[in-house]
Amino acid sequence: MRLVPLFAAAALIFSVAGVCAADLQKQIPAPAVDPSNAAASEVAVLAGGCFWGQQGVFQHVKGVTKVVSGYSGGAANTATYEQVTTETTGHAESVQITFDPKVISYGRLLQIFFSVSHDPTEVNRQGPDEGTSYRTAIFPQSPVQAATARAYIAQLDAAHLFPRAIATRIEPFKGFYAAEGYHQNYLVLNPTQPYIVYNDLPKVAALKRVWPQYWQEKPVLLARS
Repeated sequence: MRLVPLFAAAALIFSVAGVCAADLQKQIPAPAVDPSNAAASEVAVLAGGCFWGQQGVFQHVKGVTKVVSGYSGGAANTATYEQVTTETTGHAESVQITFDPKVISYGRLLQIFFSVSHDPTEVNRQGPDEGTSYRTAIFPQSPVQAATARAYIAQLDAAHLFPRAIATRIEPFKGFYAAEGYHQNYLVLNPTQPYIVYNDLPKVAALKRVWPQYWQEKPVLLARS
């Protein structure tokens, strides 16, 4: 999301209405490969366009205990909003999701990621946002996560569930850097902002409609310092 004047942002949103994954917001098969994890906690790092919406969706998923908006894919010294939006840092707007793998598995998080949180067939854009920082990407935290993600992408592509091939990249994890405080809990704190209304609230509604078994009404908010 670009921080542009409100009326300009609204015009931009209306001009691209319909390019989001509204037609993809449906159930898709669970991963055939989804190893169990007996640990008390696990972390996933996913990128699917503007982190406002990604954080807002995963804050409503049962078993998720924390969601942080931030940057992944580049270096620590370029992990600021001003630098990332130049599209020269290698970073993608991402979310770091901490979850209880005994309640929801990594594979099930990917099921939500691919079906309702963004359009995984778009290359370097989501909705009105364009550039490599809005790419669809997975940053595995372990070889098991990497293998699960690769197998699931292959499974979904083979099933021809989407109108185009999945564009999601599986990238080496270099680090995750939390975004500035004003980006955290943005969807919850700004539910009437035009960008949120037209681009992100439909994703949250889709989670509740498509995956009621994963839905929790009260979002898990990040404590703000």
